[in-house]
Amino acid sequence: MLLFDAHLDLSMNALEYNRDITRSLVDVRRREMFKTDYIDRGRGVLTFEEMRRGQIGLCVATQIGRYVDDANTRPGWNSPEIAWAMTQGQLAWYRAMEEKGQLLQITDAAALERHAALWANHLADAPSADAPPIGYILSLEGADSILTMAHLERAYEYGLRAIGPAHYGPGRYSPGTGVEGGLEPAGRELLEEMDRLGIILDATHLTDDAFWEALDIFSGPVWASHNNCRALVPEQRQFSDDQLRALIERGAVIGAAFDAWMMSPNWVRGKTCPREEGVKIEWAADHIDHICQLAGNASHSGIGSDLDGGFGREQCPADLHTIADLQTLADILAKRGYSPDDVEGIMHGNWIRFLKKAWS
Repeated sequence: MLLFDAHLDLSMNALEYNRDITRSLVDVRRREMFKTDYIDRGRGVLTFEEMRRGQIGLCVATQIGRYVDDANTRPGWNSPEIAWAMTQGQLAWYRAMEEKGQLLQITDAAALERHAALWANHLADAPSADAPPIGYILSLEGADSILTMAHLERAYEYGLRAIGPAHYGPGRYSPGTGVEGGLEPAGRELLEEMDRLGIILDATHLTDDAFWEALDIFSGPVWASHNNCRALVPEQRQFSDDQLRALIERGAVIGAAFDAWMMSPNWVRGKTCPREEGVKIEWAADHIDHICQLAGNASHSGIGSDLDGGFGREQCPADLHTIADLQTLADILAKRGYSPDDVEGIMHGNWIRFLKKAWS
């Protein structure tokens, strides 16, 4: 079945981790075997080959460039201009992957429909190594790198179609995961300009205060690309039932994330092991179930795995060895009583429907 993953940090893996994901996963892991600069070295799960093996023909792929000031100890860039330059390097990598035939940028409803049909025909003809390019919608995770509203317009022109104003910690436009507070004054201007351009608001990582402020200001399409449920994992990173209901009322789709610390209520970051804790892919279905129960239907759930988003197998479900294993979610949902149409919607249809409406 075609799978649409709504959150993959592909360019971050390439430029910051120096991973050549055009190679096999065995090669990528082997080349990192003795590196210790990142905790997940040698434990990655994502390459283009594995995406195709998992029939991930469509995804939302990110740019990311966090600005950190002198008081911020999180990893990041020391000026907004450096952060902007980093995102432009990431854009250049996406363009190189397009030239190589690995990726195809999707920016409008007609291109999305064509690409979904292309992959449907490919899968109907028995998948092979000669798969079509992977279609990607460009998103920006954390808006720190947007220097001015003129830069935002420039980004829209090169294909940026979604923005999450916040990431981790303080931000130029909004605080995010791990801190509290509302939108920065510049965040209001950003949302108004996103509204004008038709850029999707990704509510993921917004603080509670910023979340409600953003929904008041922003009248356009909103989604949560990679977010789980606070009712199951009581942590600020997840959304409360009230927040999920508000998103559902706005027609949002919420992507289930496969970062184990977001799946397990007992997770202690840096200590818990997914195998010892027993975290499995099926746990993501619990979050999907919860959203479906709140909505009264299966139209607002999808996948936003965040795989290799700064973590690898040390922080994945124990039964997830590569991103291709996301396909097992279809059988898990079917065994829980989801209809074929509902399973298809969660695996790809809900995201496609959302984008067609947003871009109509």
